[in-house]
Amino acid sequence: MQDTLRFGPLGDEAAHLCIDMQRLFGAGSPWAIPWIEKVRPVVAHLVAARTERTVFTRFVPPASHAQTGGAWARYYAEWPEMLRERLDPGWLELLPELAGHVPPARVIDKPVYSPWHDGRLHHFLRGAGINTLVMTGGETDICVMATVMGAVDLGYRVVLVSDGVCSSTDTGHDAAMTLFRTRLSQQIETAPFDEILDSWPV
Repeated sequence: MQDTLRFGPLGDEAAHLCIDMQRLFGAGSPWAIPWIEKVRPVVAHLVAARTERTVFTRFVPPASHAQTGGAWARYYAEWPEMLRERLDPGWLELLPELAGHVPPARVIDKPVYSPWHDGRLHHFLRGAGINTLVMTGGETDICVMATVMGAVDLGYRVVLVSDGVCSSTDTGHDAAMTLFRTRLSQQIETAPFDEILDSWPV
């Protein structure tokens, strides 16, 4: 299926939700996403063009293993260096070219893959009259997918910037994009950055 805005142009009810574009996933981190370097310019351009309509999410690990539970306890047993008691807090910050846009852009922190778990993001967006989310960030098959599926459940129009999302693996990214473009084609649109910007007046 072609990447395009099948359901019309974007308007004042749209916001840019930028998912976990942090130093935590950049070069030098144990959780580095190699593809992040490829999408950084696209994400930065969209943030600069729609700064006041941008919301960043940040993945913030628990402070210690004692604050984990269930499968997360097993997960952080494999990644103890990523617990905040051992992690330099600078790694949690947004990538430098994005951080300078806060404010007016906003930041929502989350301890899990989905940003919808505590209701704060949904409450803010609804209060601002937002019903459409233009999404960028990483990873396509983990945090982006969790964000997309939660937004679908909540009834948002979801537009994924096809050249503005990334993953650690080609197979995971491609599988997620195929799912979005086929099984969820009535609820998710995928479109390239240039078309999105042209279809979203200031």
